[in-house]
Amino acid sequence: LPKRAKRTYLAMDKDKEVIGYVIPVHDVVRGLMEAQEEVTEEGINYVAMRNLFVREAREAMEVKVEKKTRSKHVRESAERLEMSRTMEEWSEFRKKMNPDSLTHRPEFIVKPRGQTVWEGKDVKLHCTVAGWPKPRIAWYKNNVLIDAKAHSEKYTAESNYNMHSLEIKNCDFFDTAKYHISALNVKGEASAVASVVVKICCSKSTNLVRGSFKRPLFSFYQTTHHGVTFETTIIDKFEVAFGSEGETLSLGCTVIIYPTVKKYQPEVVWYRNSVPLKPSKWVHTHWSGERAVLTLVHLNKEDEGMYTLRVNTKSGYDTYAAYVFVRDADVEVEGVPVAPLDVRCHDANKDYVVVTWKQPAVEGSSSILGYYIDRCEVGTHHWARCNEVPVKYARFPVTGLVEGRSYVFRVRAVNKAGVSHPSRVSEAVVAMDPSDRARLRAGPSAPWTGMIKFTEEDPTVGVVPGEPTDVVVTEATKSYVVLAWKPPAQRGHEGVMYYIEKRISGTDTWQRVNTGIPVKSPRFALFDLAEGKSYSFRVRCCNSAGVGEASESTGEVIVGDKLDLPSAPGNPVATRNTDTSVVVSWGASKDVQHLVGYYIECSVVGTDVWMPCNNKPVRQTRFVCHGLITGANYVFKVKAVNAAGYSQSSPNSDAVVVQAAICKCHNSFSLFTLPAVFSSFPPLSPLIHVYVNCFDSLTHIFFSQLKLTGLFTLITAVPGKPTGVTLQEAFKDYMVLGWNAPANNGGADIRGYFVDYRTVKGGVAGKWHEMNHQALTTTSYKVTGLKGGASYVFHVRAQNLAGVGKPSAVLDCYVTDAVSHRVFLSRLKILISGILSPFNISPLGTKEIYVDVDDDGVISMVFECSEMMEGSEFVWSKNYKEITDTSRLTIISERGKSRAIFNSPSLEDLGTFSCVVTNTDGISSSYTLTEEGLKRLLDISHDHKFPVIPFKNEMAMELLEKGRVRFWTQVEKCTSDCQVEYVFNDVIISQGKKYIMNFDKSSGIIEMFMDSLEVTDEGTFTFNLVDGKAKGTTSLVLIGDGKELQKKSEFARAEWVRKQGPHFVEYLDFSVTPECDVLLKCKVIETNVNNYSAVDISSEVEHIGKLQEMQISACLCSFLPTANSSSEIKVLSTEHGIVLYSTVTYYHEDLRVGWLHKYRVKSGVTGDQLWLKINEPTEKDKGKYSMDIFDGKDGVKRLSLMFDTCTCISCLDRARVVGGLPDVVAIQEGKSLNLTGNVWGEPVPEVSWTKNEKVLVSDDHYKLKFEHNKFASITIAAVSTADSGKYALVVKNKYGTEAGEFTVSVYNPEEEESKEEKKD
Repeated sequence: LPKRAKRTYLAMDKDKEVIGYVIPVHDVVRGLMEAQEEVTEEGINYVAMRNLFVREAREAMEVKVEKKTRSKHVRESAERLEMSRTMEEWSEFRKKMNPDSLTHRPEFIVKPRGQTVWEGKDVKLHCTVAGWPKPRIAWYKNNVLIDAKAHSEKYTAESNYNMHSLEIKNCDFFDTAKYHISALNVKGEASAVASVVVKICCSKSTNLVRGSFKRPLFSFYQTTHHGVTFETTIIDKFEVAFGSEGETLSLGCTVIIYPTVKKYQPEVVWYRNSVPLKPSKWVHTHWSGERAVLTLVHLNKEDEGMYTLRVNTKSGYDTYAAYVFVRDADVEVEGVPVAPLDVRCHDANKDYVVVTWKQPAVEGSSSILGYYIDRCEVGTHHWARCNEVPVKYARFPVTGLVEGRSYVFRVRAVNKAGVSHPSRVSEAVVAMDPSDRARLRAGPSAPWTGMIKFTEEDPTVGVVPGEPTDVVVTEATKSYVVLAWKPPAQRGHEGVMYYIEKRISGTDTWQRVNTGIPVKSPRFALFDLAEGKSYSFRVRCCNSAGVGEASESTGEVIVGDKLDLPSAPGNPVATRNTDTSVVVSWGASKDVQHLVGYYIECSVVGTDVWMPCNNKPVRQTRFVCHGLITGANYVFKVKAVNAAGYSQSSPNSDAVVVQAAICKCHNSFSLFTLPAVFSSFPPLSPLIHVYVNCFDSLTHIFFSQLKLTGLFTLITAVPGKPTGVTLQEAFKDYMVLGWNAPANNGGADIRGYFVDYRTVKGGVAGKWHEMNHQALTTTSYKVTGLKGGASYVFHVRAQNLAGVGKPSAVLDCYVTDAVSHRVFLSRLKILISGILSPFNISPLGTKEIYVDVDDDGVISMVFECSEMMEGSEFVWSKNYKEITDTSRLTIISERGKSRAIFNSPSLEDLGTFSCVVTNTDGISSSYTLTEEGLKRLLDISHDHKFPVIPFKNEMAMELLEKGRVRFWTQVEKCTSDCQVEYVFNDVIISQGKKYIMNFDKSSGIIEMFMDSLEVTDEGTFTFNLVDGKAKGTTSLVLIGDGKELQKKSEFARAEWVRKQGPHFVEYLDFSVTPECDVLLKCKVIETNVNNYSAVDISSEVEHIGKLQEMQISACLCSFLPTANSSSEIKVLSTEHGIVLYSTVTYYHEDLRVGWLHKYRVKSGVTGDQLWLKINEPTEKDKGKYSMDIFDGKDGVKRLSLMFDTCTCISCLDRARVVGGLPDVVAIQEGKSLNLTGNVWGEPVPEVSWTKNEKVLVSDDHYKLKFEHNKFASITIAAVSTADSGKYALVVKNKYGTEAGEFTVSVYNPEEEESKEEKKD
């Protein structure tokens, strides 16, 4: 080439026409690097090698070219590509064959998709997970594990190969949640989330917005459903019960339901402290149809409380309640404390859990020094102590748990006398971090936009994690300090662990606490800290990439108890109740944190022995102490308890004699002793008498024989009577009572009110009962559970620090038994300054307040009145107080209808709303808005604002004839204005050559057709629907399966083209007939335009030529040699034994037959039958039998047969005893024995019975029967010791004999007891 010419690789001839390519053969070597080392001596070999390299370098500098044609160049390029592809496939194969490369972490090939369904429908979540080893799959709902086997009626989880699904049946509103699937193997964990939104149908939503969402128990609909009104009566009631730890206690009542309806049973529910009880290993319930029984197995102090039986019927419910006290079990060592109670686990993480408990009521002979916490792994029985030194605080962090394992815990108290019994074990808890199961903290609601978006963290493997945030000290005691923090935002998928560092205040040195192993949980408990010293703490994150930066320090924290002991409760006041009980009230402890409750103790005056009244702490400041001695004089004291310990005991109450309280004052004045507290002088010797005027509630205090010098302070008296007791509202099955606070509060604030009632039957008044066991803080009360046709009398009592005051005037009401269940006043006895307080009663026909949600999602309450008078107005109230603030509600009234519109519904609007129409005969109604009801209304409002188009079927795809592809879906309903938008990979597509769309609005079917699938058609197809305000979306993802679908489409089109001309319906095939003939057949369809005819050559035998016949004969020889013509081994039973034989179709003399067996038998050939005979088979004939046949060319081994005695007996119909008889029978002397054995045999065997090998004869003592040729029985009347022995049932026919043996043992209980006494 010329020096300045541009280098080209095209070879040209003289006419400048390209004739090929110029390919460089060697790369140009630009130079050799020579070492500049000093060489002192050069050898011959060195000089030769140097000259060789220099010559090769010079040759390499010259560019050698070679002319190649274009076809040769293309061929060589194709060969190089094929070689490289082969090497890559071989490399991939070697990688797959490597076991280390086969294992990989789980990976979601197809993630579950969020779905929106209608209420009552089923929904199914699908996903595909890859991974090796095969990952374990777990489903969660809002981070709570779903146990599909325990709730099979709700969930169905399936796993087929790598495809997994979760089916949710009969969806309701509470199934709206985020469902999380977790896949875990040894290589790692992967997870995915799908949201399920359950919509409420329009027909259901209309009913839901009227009135309350939970139908009232006494609604008119339920009452008339069966056409009767049920009356419930509870008799044989259980009283206040006492039990001890470890015992079993049963509570029961007899329930009478009138009238009796066939196959109708009421709902019986048991409650403990107003919490429904569920059957467990500790609680058993039984309902026989008349009696309800609750059994408490192995009582514990956790079982103490108020037990209530509630019987629900279609017409209402009835309840009965009584208290159950559980005493401590006897201690083994005198003076040790009793067991703690209520052990619970909180804040469980991967290696950390917090255990809490409640202190016992009895500390023993000395104060409790601390507690030991024990743990046990579920499935084992080994208990390990978690703390070496007793902890005083009733809360302890347990560390060192193994992730993924379940544990239970128990607690023991210790004092100077010893260690108590262990408490009841806690519920099992799993050492697992919830954040590892679900990265999203899902709430009870789901997005309402109609489009669910998923976000995932970017992989950050190999990045050092960031610093933790919000490091705080959550607990600090003398024994330990607990730190908590939030994980860093950048932590990757591999997870992080933590190092904790501490620093003593005044120093600059940070010390690592956990130097050995980093912790996995964002919680850590530090022990062995010096009490009183100040520390600072910080945390570092670490992973496989390294240790991150330290977090901000917590600041100085002084080691010591942060929680103070509670203060002593106020002075207790004891009030008579019954002959065996006393009501004790006291003042609450002031400024107490985390109060657990109160323990009440009692003591008989004159003794110094204090006994606990309750073994489970109570939180209220009023308690009824039962189990007292009638007529004895008791004093009481109270102590509070929290996690830090016990408070000081309150002062002792005044002594009270246990006897029934006085129900009625005989005089206008009553005399009682008022306790007094004096300062700066000894207690008073004379009594202070207080006279209370019962009518005007004015208190006059008179002092007699008072000889004092100095000042004193007098404790407050009980409050006066509440006034203005009225019936504020009465409707259906409830009424609302209201009253005013008493004019005289007794010198202290009113702490609450108690409403009492009694029934009046035939003019006879019953006993007073408390409606509420806990004091009311409001001056109104809603009375429920009233029975029709009964009269009720109510009064109200006020309570302050000194106790409960006198009752108010009575309010007498009568409840009719009419269908409407209205409540009427028959008489009103309110003697307050002679004024009759007004009340509101809803007359018959009054409508209820109902809730309405319009199309714009506006929520309002509506009340209608058709009996408006002149000057009548609607007056709305909240919690029975007139609404004056219009910021929350906008009230619009017109034409006998009033609407209260919620401006911005929120939790502030919860309460009871009532509406009264003035100038009418008491027309009113009320509606209670609960938190659950508000949430449901907000959901309905959202549905009305943003409606969703329902789909009958999600988008699906199917292959049609000619390879066409059809995408389709169907909506449940739509209007004529509904529009569809077709989208592929976020791009709107329109109808053309490639796509054909169709939308049939009458049937709701949406279709899109494609002639064929191509590689570029992989992606997401979406149908977006808009129908007014309603919207709907359905999608189908075609990723990964595109090539396979494309092949199916091409094959379908090729098949269609092939079938346009003559083609095979059935291809050429052969079959062998039982006569050892070979049949060749095929089926062809000939097409002439529209004329089709089928040809079956199996019937055209004449078309086969002579050559073909010879070939078929050869096939017969090759396919069916003589040995192959033998049949399978068959079994024949004879009277002499068993014959095994095989029939040969083509038999000749050269056929050699050999039988393989373990024992000598007789064999031979008869005609075309090869046989082997076994006469009188025994145990020795057990073994494996097979037959070898050889015809000189080929051989065959026929079916092997495992022949044993059972096979022998089953083949021969010999007599035998099939069952029914035991091996040993033990029976008491004097009883009767009857045994029956099952007999088999053909012909029918002879039956006999033997005793000690002697034949028995049927008589009065032995009755022998043989019925239906199958059942043989023996009856021994009044057995004695002489009947003991070895019996046998013997059966016999011509094929054999068998005996079923058994042993009878007769014993005398008195002789057995005397033998045991002699041994002792």
